Amino acid sequence: MGTNELVQQAAGIISDFLDGLPERRVGATATMEELRAALGGPLPEDPVDPSDVIAELAKASDPGLVATAGPRFFGFVIGGSVPASIAADILTTGWDQNAGLVAAAPAEAAVEEITGRWLADLLALPEDVSFAFVTGGMMANFTGLAVARHHVLRGAGWDVEVDGLIGAPPITVVAGDDRHVTVDAALRYLGLGAGRSVLVSCDEEGRMDTHGLRDALARVQGPVIVVASAGNVNTGSFDPLGELCDITHEHNGWVHVDGAFGLWAAAAADRRHLLGGHDRADSWATDAHKWLNVPYDSGLVFTAHPDSHRAAMGQRASYLVKEADGGARDQLDFSPEFSRRGRGFPVYAAIRSLGRSGIADMIERCCRYATRFAETLGAQPGVEVVNDVVLNQVLVRFDDDDAITNEVIRRVQEDGTCWLGGATWKGRAVMRISVSNWSTTESDVDRSAAAILRCYSAAG
Repeated sequence: MGTNELVQQAAGIISDFLDGLPERRVGATATMEELRAALGGPLPEDPVDPSDVIAELAKASDPGLVATAGPRFFGFVIGGSVPASIAADILTTGWDQNAGLVAAAPAEAAVEEITGRWLADLLALPEDVSFAFVTGGMMANFTGLAVARHHVLRGAGWDVEVDGLIGAPPITVVAGDDRHVTVDAALRYLGLGAGRSVLVSCDEEGRMDTHGLRDALARVQGPVIVVASAGNVNTGSFDPLGELCDITHEHNGWVHVDGAFGLWAAAAADRRHLLGGHDRADSWATDAHKWLNVPYDSGLVFTAHPDSHRAAMGQRASYLVKEADGGARDQLDFSPEFSRRGRGFPVYAAIRSLGRSGIADMIERCCRYATRFAETLGAQPGVEVVNDVVLNQVLVRFDDDDAITNEVIRRVQEDGTCWLGGATWKGRAVMRISVSNWSTTESDVDRSAAAILRCYSAAG
């Protein structure tokens, strides 16, 4: 069987999978042991017909697939994939472009330039921001903070790219005590130390205290980076971004905004106020595979200092053909990756297919459905909605009891109607509901809420 036939075979399998998502059990049905048994065995010694490989891979994997792309997956903040982005991702795989250099992938380079400007407009960022397409929020935070590290050390007379960190002026990183774990990971990778951050207290919704930030910065000498949050991973709350920027810039510091999903609130008129002043920051991280609903992986980083961005990330070698025609932009000068797939194509297709109004509607719809979850569940005796639902995140607690809350979560996952997870918020166990899929309907919310209440009744 040739390549064309294999592609058609795979397309048919994927089409059937996508068609079945609305009614598919959301959680996986196979255990890891069962999946290892179905997929494993000794290293194959001889070739196997590719058609058989694809058919057997699909059959053995199916019980281990979680319907994260479906309308009733509410665990973590995982968006689905709008149809145009899926089709564009298939094109991306088939075209197999190395998106590091213009010379190797001019169409992808053009798409990224265009899409980067569209994204800056959608997210209400300054027109002249630099940008990069990376794997996800983790690497977006890493890249933004790498640029910040370069910028603040350059201001102190130190070239970190040439001389490293040994002997460099110490950088103080200030963050909220409810920051996302990927911020700490990025600081580890950058040699800034996750445990060296100055932590500022946050309120009951996870918002950084501005007075605490002022006090922290008053005690800081030398280069400083402040990490702010746009969309707390549990509550969906926003730091007072404008105030944080003004306070930090008084101390000549850099503000990095971790906005993995919350930054998309800028695209929706009724939620944009939550980000007030975010455009005064110095760098921003977000995910397209969250609330733009494109396939994994698709992270985005922007900076207000393009020269520092290029200085921190740029790569040079004699064999690298730099494309000068038309002032083209080599992507490897802005990304920590060299060889990578063309992530711009699916993002471009999603934006083209939805338009500004469609993206705004998707954001608003998910937020409305989160509110519907909160109102439906919170109306029942013994059920407490813990957070102020300002975006797409809902935290729920049952009978004010950790064990019962965790048991309800277990039963919901076992039930299969929907899938959601748990967390610990302010020392208490909570059910965590994230609504971020383009295909979720009001009926999906009501069906899922009924399943949750049914499991709560059974847990009691």
